[in-house]
Amino acid sequence: MTGRAWKFKDNISTDEISPGRFMSLRSNLPELAKHTLEDARSDFPSNVRPGDFVVGGRNFGMGSSREQAPLVIKMLGVRAVLASSFARIFYRNAINIGLPAIVVDTASIGDSDELVLDLARGKVQNLTTNQELVFPKMSKTMEAILNEGGLLAYVEKYGDLLLA
Repeated sequence: MTGRAWKFKDNISTDEISPGRFMSLRSNLPELAKHTLEDARSDFPSNVRPGDFVVGGRNFGMGSSREQAPLVIKMLGVRAVLASSFARIFYRNAINIGLPAIVVDTASIGDSDELVLDLARGKVQNLTTNQELVFPKMSKTMEAILNEGGLLAYVEKYGDLLLA
């Protein structure tokens, strides 16, 4: 998975990811997605490309349990969210919809750096700086959930949550 990094600060809230003033659009996710992270970076929703990465600092996704937050990020084609740490509900919601949420030290990643993500090996290669970042590999079950596109797709295919 190769893509460009979109760097964000620490403590990005779900209100910044999916602004509350647009919650009337929550039944129209393609329209809501057009406002993703625009309060944090006005250039993001119109310039992010499929395969790009959202790169946060500490406590990414804090705030409400708004499940639209990871949905609209995924809807824009973002390959994964990398952050030094996540709010737990955002992390669970991301994995449940099939959006990789990777806990890794993001301090050395710059805005627009080209990254390659290898989930199976637990590595992020920064092609811009020629650095390799390592993160704990996911369980086989979590990797399977992501590979199927989320928890619902996984359970539909396997009929149960098979723990590995």
